[in-house]
Amino acid sequence: ADLTGERFVADPFAADGSRMYRSGDQVRWLADGRLEFVGRADDQVKIRGFRIELGEIETVLAGHAALRAAVVTVEDVAGDPRLVAHVVPADQEDGIPAAGELRAFVGERLPGFMVPSVFVELAALPLTPNGKVDRAALPAPDAARQGTTGFVEPASVTEQLLVEVWAAVLGVDGIGAADDFFELGGHSLLATQVVSRIREVFAAEIPLAVLFDHPTVRELAAVVDRAGNRAVTAVPPMTVADRDEPLALSFAQQRLWFLDQMEPGSAEYNVPQTIVWAGDLDVAALSEALTAVVTRHEVLRTRLVACADGVPHQVIDEPKPFPLVLTDVSGDADPLASAREVVLADAVTPFDLAVGPLIRATLIRVRPDEHVLALAMHHVVSDEWSGQILRRELAALYDAFRAGEPDPLPPLTVQYADFAAWQREWLTGDVLEAQLSYWRAALADVPELELPADRPRPAVRSSAGAVRRFSVSAGTAEALRELSRECGASMFMTLLAAFDVLLGRYAGSDDVVVGTPVANRNRAETEGLIGFFVNTLVLRTDLSGDPSFRELVGRVRETALGAYAHQDVPFEQLVDELVRERDRSRTPLFQVLFSYVAGASDGTAEDAADEGPGGGADAADDLGASELPVKFDLALTMSDADGSLTGTIEYSTALFDGTTVERLAGHLVTLLEAVAEEADCRVGEVPVLSAGERELVVEGWNASSVDVPMVRGVHELIAERAVSAADAVAVVAGGVSLTYGGLMGRSNRLAHHLRGMGVGAESVVGLCLPRGVDMVVAMVAVWQAGGAYLPLDPEYPADRLEFMLADAGVQAVVGERSLVEGLPVGQGVWLDDPATGEVLAGLSSEAPEVECSAEQLAYVIYTSGSTGRPKGVQVAHGSVVGMVSALAPVLDAGPGVRMLQFASFSFDAAVLDVAVTLASGGVLVVATSEERAEAALLTSMLRAEAVRAASVVPSLLGVLDPEAVSGVQTLLLGAERLTEPVARAWSAGRRLVNTYGPTESTVMVTTGVVDPGLLTGAPAIGAPVANARLYVLDDRLNPVPVGVA
Repeated sequence: ADLTGERFVADPFAADGSRMYRSGDQVRWLADGRLEFVGRADDQVKIRGFRIELGEIETVLAGHAALRAAVVTVEDVAGDPRLVAHVVPADQEDGIPAAGELRAFVGERLPGFMVPSVFVELAALPLTPNGKVDRAALPAPDAARQGTTGFVEPASVTEQLLVEVWAAVLGVDGIGAADDFFELGGHSLLATQVVSRIREVFAAEIPLAVLFDHPTVRELAAVVDRAGNRAVTAVPPMTVADRDEPLALSFAQQRLWFLDQMEPGSAEYNVPQTIVWAGDLDVAALSEALTAVVTRHEVLRTRLVACADGVPHQVIDEPKPFPLVLTDVSGDADPLASAREVVLADAVTPFDLAVGPLIRATLIRVRPDEHVLALAMHHVVSDEWSGQILRRELAALYDAFRAGEPDPLPPLTVQYADFAAWQREWLTGDVLEAQLSYWRAALADVPELELPADRPRPAVRSSAGAVRRFSVSAGTAEALRELSRECGASMFMTLLAAFDVLLGRYAGSDDVVVGTPVANRNRAETEGLIGFFVNTLVLRTDLSGDPSFRELVGRVRETALGAYAHQDVPFEQLVDELVRERDRSRTPLFQVLFSYVAGASDGTAEDAADEGPGGGADAADDLGASELPVKFDLALTMSDADGSLTGTIEYSTALFDGTTVERLAGHLVTLLEAVAEEADCRVGEVPVLSAGERELVVEGWNASSVDVPMVRGVHELIAERAVSAADAVAVVAGGVSLTYGGLMGRSNRLAHHLRGMGVGAESVVGLCLPRGVDMVVAMVAVWQAGGAYLPLDPEYPADRLEFMLADAGVQAVVGERSLVEGLPVGQGVWLDDPATGEVLAGLSSEAPEVECSAEQLAYVIYTSGSTGRPKGVQVAHGSVVGMVSALAPVLDAGPGVRMLQFASFSFDAAVLDVAVTLASGGVLVVATSEERAEAALLTSMLRAEAVRAASVVPSLLGVLDPEAVSGVQTLLLGAERLTEPVARAWSAGRRLVNTYGPTESTVMVTTGVVDPGLLTGAPAIGAPVANARLYVLDDRLNPVPVGVA
């Protein structure tokens, strides 16, 4: 009757009370009115929060040329739900392709979470009498045979026992002697369990590296046989500690207790998780199950209390009913949003380690048939492995109690307090010293990883953080797995190598240090315990020598295996041993964490949302918090499940913006795709920029092309101004002014004189004059004569001036005799000589007929040079004209605009002042030497001359009052770093432009208008000026990522 009522429902479109049949089939309308069958409604499943249409996967598989039919189901393999594809080959003799090929085929067409992890070959699909697929008759998957060699029967007792060990750890059957542990799904964590079981079964101590070097049953059996009883290390047994004596903390607990004393009330070490129930929920059974779990695990009833001597101990409370908090948000306008708020508030509520309890649970009623269980534990009693135990045992207990059955779980032989006592007893003396000596050598002079951040690092590290997620294609993931197999490495090692390459690129370092968590459950007794077992290893990777990526994986493999062999030293003791001075701005020894989770959803247990016994619900997709406390600058977790590879990056918001972290994730994906395709490329050549980002930084941000005036020299632009506005003032200096007509007249006369001295194209003419009108006249005159000028600062030492004269091949000098006395100047024009004035007065004021090209030399400026020897930089006329076109709009230059000329004429900034101002028809106001030396005189001059624009160095602004020179509305700042305080003080009420550019690039190549509302540090140097292209490159001349120097 219930099934009839479920299938035959009232027809809402009929008034006669007739019924409709709910078929369970999914169809959709096509554009022409026809219906298309999509699949069965019960073909939709949910795995780790992803809703999956099994029919879509079946359709894709059926499209493979080597397959005739496919059916996809969900099977539980070793407690992990996986997609299993049952496939029929198109040719029975050829069989089906390799599992990796099929995964890649599906991964190219569907998201990674829809790629089957297991493939079962069938001769034909089992059918019901009605001709439909009989899913119940499909054989159970044999995960052991996925992508392995043919089955080889174990040939000895050792091999058979190892097969049993592997089967128990991997959760698969049918393992043969030739099967590879890692091809069967093994990884570093499971390898640790194999080693601990070998210790129990064979009384042999096998280093973890041996399993990596001998990954088949037969190879490993040979090692075990050789080891025998001789390799056993004298490790004391783990026994039940005396509860009448004070129970010591484990080393890890002790460090967290100490940190809690330093910063009480912090939620940084909270471990939250959520479980979602869809359907009816038995609250009483759930409450009873929680009580049973807390009763079962003493550590969940443990408090950390300091005794009279200040030493903390574990205090275990007696069992009592667990307080489950009930919250009903089903009546809220947005129940899901309300549930999310409750979850987040609970996650950031601190624990009191001395008061306890150190676990709490809140049951949130979202809808009548939908609940969310928010669990939170302090890290001092839990870790990621513990979270998995808690969820697994809670589900088993809930199912039993709901059915009225007794507790189904076997009793625990030891508790966490016993582990802590065992650890304290064993890890001392020679055992501890042997392990510490390894780490002293491995981490000698360990560097800090300086990643480019969006903000300066605060003096005290902030725990404020957020999270970003990303995914890697199934095809890339499968290629990386194959590469790992080829290298005899785990997927963890391959992914870490890639992450190290990216971090090295970001930090500009070949010495990269990251931390990684290890379960630290090296004994079988600890595998079923809840508690804080996890340890942190510090892995240091050497990128020097530009190895191939394949070679780098080998380096990482050796480093990781060495660390695994010495993983018993608690990280806390490493810090005490190796860190002499604590830096509160960063975590000790490493600042970036990397972890790999095999067979799990994206994200760590700390933020994962799981399905309860009642199945998943929509709420599970949306309960993950985007903000959370973080312990490191960056923490990357790569999760490998169902053929897909996903990543979660937790990051410090005190250092990084979300967009920065998203870019980093994109760069990692690009890098992974590249090494998956070509593992033998050098790490320095591995691309990290996507095609789109490369296009952006190479072309998009360099789209600065503008038209420039069709003239051959900047002096032609100045001459045009003299024609159109001959009586307009051109230059003012020390109370003397000169019009455009006067400027060109004097310049032309001097140009004729220089021509008579042999000055022409490419001739260099030295200018050694005091600051004033004469200097500007001489500059224009040299250009009019076809030559290039070289400024000779009278303040320079004589030996420097002599070098410049000789090095530049100066043909003539325009100056004053008193300033060049003793210098080998050759022929000269001495403007302080009355006779020179008479000669010039007799020459024509019209421009000489001189040909000039854009490529012709305009000036030579000597810089200090990187070697200390002056270096002459030669700049052509075309570059000067281009500079005028680019910077005149930035300075708001134009007719009548009065612009300060402050820089020494021996600096290229003077070229900007003269060329931009005069080519635009403005007024060049030259500061005298006295005005440049005294702020009060300069301020008076700026006000008296109504200067509106200036190009100066930022340090000058430090001696001026912004209010006193408020008439200066545009400031172009360069040659020095512009600091935030100066930018704030001077950007209000005026246009402040930060610039950058070497002399070789014609004064400056970037400009950036400072927005006072966006200042969070030193202002940016801006973007390329018109017709300039800028590239930020690494040492191989490859474009670097955004934000990376």
